[in-house]
Amino acid sequence: MRILQDHSTLVKLLDTLDEAQKRWLVGREAMLLGHGGVKRMCEVSGLSKPTVIKGVKELRSQRALRPEGGRIRQAGGGRKTLEERDPQITQRLGRIMEETTAGDPMSLLRWTSKSTYQIRDELRRLGHPVSEDTVQRRLKELDYTLQANVKTKEGSAPPERDQQFRYINRLAQEYVARGEPVISVDAKKRERIGAFKNTGRNWRPKGRPLEMNVYDFPHLGVGTATLYGTFDEQANQGMVNVGMSHDTAEYAVESIRQWWRRVGRREYGRARRLLICADGGGSNGSRSRAWKCFLQQLSNESGLEITVCHYPPGTSKWNKIEHRMFSFISLNWKGEPLVSFETVIQLISATTTRTGLRIKARLDKRVYATGIEIAKEEMEKLNLRLHEKNPQWNYSLSPSLSKISKK
Repeated sequence: MRILQDHSTLVKLLDTLDEAQKRWLVGREAMLLGHGGVKRMCEVSGLSKPTVIKGVKELRSQRALRPEGGRIRQAGGGRKTLEERDPQITQRLGRIMEETTAGDPMSLLRWTSKSTYQIRDELRRLGHPVSEDTVQRRLKELDYTLQANVKTKEGSAPPERDQQFRYINRLAQEYVARGEPVISVDAKKRERIGAFKNTGRNWRPKGRPLEMNVYDFPHLGVGTATLYGTFDEQANQGMVNVGMSHDTAEYAVESIRQWWRRVGRREYGRARRLLICADGGGSNGSRSRAWKCFLQQLSNESGLEITVCHYPPGTSKWNKIEHRMFSFISLNWKGEPLVSFETVIQLISATTTRTGLRIKARLDKRVYATGIEIAKEEMEKLNLRLHEKNPQWNYSLSPSLSKISKK
């Protein structure tokens, strides 16, 4: 029986062997595995590739005989451990991973992990000459694991991607330290309202499933719900504006306005600034003139300096609201037909998590016009300041007395 079938047993056994015995054992397993066995055993055992290959060669040449008596090396021989040679490397590696690891609850912003080659280059830039194999081994010792691929790729990433994420993270930490709000905003998928089947299952009396329409034709329903959410990670609470009209820039800003009036102003009454993290397209797109103009109106009304940081193209799935609020709403109403707008409001408001997530929902009956054009002259009236870092994605709007006209 191969020891490789139980990795923990292999690791424990290696701790009881001397250096020669370790490479012989690992070499034997690599030979049994066949093609790719050396690479696999390097990953499992933590031994270097040359060591495993040496063990294989010794076994094949039948020279794997331990010399009579004692150790293979003198006490204290061999290379010193990485920590002994470079005690700062673990701390530096930890900082890099804190900035780039997805899913760490202690950070305001996480995104896709760097490769071991990128981490190696970053460490070398900081004065730590290491190899990618060393980085991989240290990451395993720090309880990091390789994760399976998920469907998050939406297109090619711009060269400023990592720089933008670092900038957003730094700004978010600054706002939180001063007790000022940081919100993530986005529009959820439009939902057809009526007696339509909703994907998923829930508990019901045996043999009594809810009967829904066979077809999903729009005329069989009562309308379409346009959902725009605002999520505050500091307070772990959010708000969803359930619209009955179009997803426009005016609707998006109105949703933020309602969050500020109903939730934000109570939580951050002394705040003078607001940081909004948003995707780069849609109703809150980075190039949308209407989005900026309606934000200027909100800034004038609230007296807040509103700073907007857009996620780079192809990274919208890393928006906090996606996996911290919208995902739980979808889980809560799976299998529940959205037969009316009131049902949508109730299901959203009833969404909670073990970490204490709270969500408010309101029905917005206003009709939002599409095709609103903002002239260049009106844009010049905005009290708009572009940031030095990636100005195409980062800008601030301060209160102004100028009024914006719509055409």
